[in-house]
Amino acid sequence: MIRRAVVAGSFYAATRDRLQSQLEELFPEGGNRQAVRAVVAPHAGYLYSGRVAAEVYARVIPPETWVIIGPNHRAAGARAAIMSSGAWETPLGGVSIDEELAEAILAQSTVLSRDHLAHAREHSIEVQLPFLQREGPESRFVPIALASHDYAVCRDVGMAVAGAIRESKRTTVVVASTDMSHYVSRAEAGTQDRKAIDAILALDPEGLHRVVTRDGISMCGFHAVTAALVAANALGAMSAELVSYTDSGAVTGDANEVVAYVGMLIR
Repeated sequence: MIRRAVVAGSFYAATRDRLQSQLEELFPEGGNRQAVRAVVAPHAGYLYSGRVAAEVYARVIPPETWVIIGPNHRAAGARAAIMSSGAWETPLGGVSIDEELAEAILAQSTVLSRDHLAHAREHSIEVQLPFLQREGPESRFVPIALASHDYAVCRDVGMAVAGAIRESKRTTVVVASTDMSHYVSRAEAGTQDRKAIDAILALDPEGLHRVVTRDGISMCGFHAVTAALVAANALGAMSAELVSYTDSGAVTGDANEVVAYVGMLIR
């Protein structure tokens, strides 16, 4: 199955040449690349969050496979959905799914289902792919979309991902796709998001899930980050680093109603 790009031309440039130029403008020069277990990266339009994502990926040694966990904003299809075969297209070409790793993750999970519908119109995973294509053109990936916010589901997915990666012989990085606070003032976003960021820095998936739920933080992919933290911890993560934090007001000039973005590394 070939999944066609659905947000090319809106979230990022629609043609190969323009997208390549867009990525070159976003990526910083140089950068100290390192091996990581997971990253947190935003998924808004590149105009707003692309530089944060680029700063994250510029710090990572590209693996053979990326496991991308993102929110299912539309809640279409399965509550925890994986695609285990085929490829996704962007203007830069196709990115193949790592079928062996996807099947291994599926076999270790009690909640994941093979489902194409959950991925058909969802942007949170698609917008990561051009960054990955620029960094590692031969890399493959596994897409996982979560509509369920239950901690038990997050934990199941994270443990399944970790178990499959542990048994695999390929290098793998888990990507948690999320934006932070939505449509609040810059001041409120900073205060609320700091709570979530601190939980990630502490490598505390239960703490992240609890504070976001309790305090009503409008972090759209907190469940994806929770699952990624579970996976990273199971794989021996020792530390996390805040790479970048900003909001849409840096582009629009409006600090009264922003969407915020964070980039983080988990080693």
